[in-house]
Amino acid sequence: MSALLLALERKDRGFLYLETHAGRGAYALENSPEGRARALSIERVLASAQAHPELAAYARSVAAWRAHRGDARAYPGSPLLAASQLRSQDRAVFIELLPDEAGALRAALPPDARTQVVEADGFERLRAFLPPPERRALTFIDPPYEETQRDFARTEETARAALRRFQTGVIAVWYPIKDARDTETWHAGLRARLASAVLVGELWRHPCDSRVALNGSGMLIVNPPYRTAERMREWLPALYALLDPARAGGTSVRVW
Repeated sequence: MSALLLALERKDRGFLYLETHAGRGAYALENSPEGRARALSIERVLASAQAHPELAAYARSVAAWRAHRGDARAYPGSPLLAASQLRSQDRAVFIELLPDEAGALRAALPPDARTQVVEADGFERLRAFLPPPERRALTFIDPPYEETQRDFARTEETARAALRRFQTGVIAVWYPIKDARDTETWHAGLRARLASAVLVGELWRHPCDSRVALNGSGMLIVNPPYRTAERMREWLPALYALLDPARAGGTSVRVW
C-alpha cells in the first residue's frame, strides 16, 4: 500500500484513501514460534529497505509508529501505515464492522481531522464515499476471507460497484493464495468482467498448490498509477528475497 500511496503523491492534488476492512490498526507480534518467525522477517525488511523507495517508505512508517508507541515489537496495520503517509491535502476513511476493532482503531490513530473511522460493513458502506470530492481515490478492499468463496464473490461485486460509481479510481484488492486453481478461476472471471486496466502482483513462500493454510498473497490493482508495474517488478522480488531466504516460493507481476 505504501507503494500505491507514493505513486499517487507524485501529483499535488489531494486524494481519498478508503479502506473497507480496517481492523484494529495496531498489533503485537505474538511470542510463539510463528510470531517470532514473522518478527524476524519484518526485521529483515526494515534493515534492508533503503534500496527501494517503496520499501523505504514502509520502513519509515513502521519505525515512526514504534517510536510513537515506545515499543520495538509493535506492528502497525494498513490504516496506521496509510495515515502516516497522508499529506495535508489528503484524507482517509477507515471502515470496520466490529465495534471493538473500530474502537481500538480510533484509539490507535493519532488525532487528525484528515482521518475518519466508520463502524459499518465495508462491502456496503464503500459506495457512500464514492465518487470523492477530490476526484482522486485509492480504495483498498481487504476482507478476512474467513468465508473464502463468499468473500471472493463479494470482493468482486464491490470492486465492480466502486468502478460504476467512480470509473477512474484506483482499487487495490488483497487476496490470499491457497490453491492456484481457485485463484486462476477467480482471475479468469475478473478478466471477463472488468473493463479497466488491471495489475496483478503476487508473492508466495510455498508452492501455490501445496496444502499449507496460506501459500502466499496477491494484490490486484485496478487502474494502477503510472509506472506502478515497472516499479513493482523491481521491489517485489527484493521484498521476496528478504521474506524467504530459502527461495521456496516466488513472485509474479503481470498486467491484464
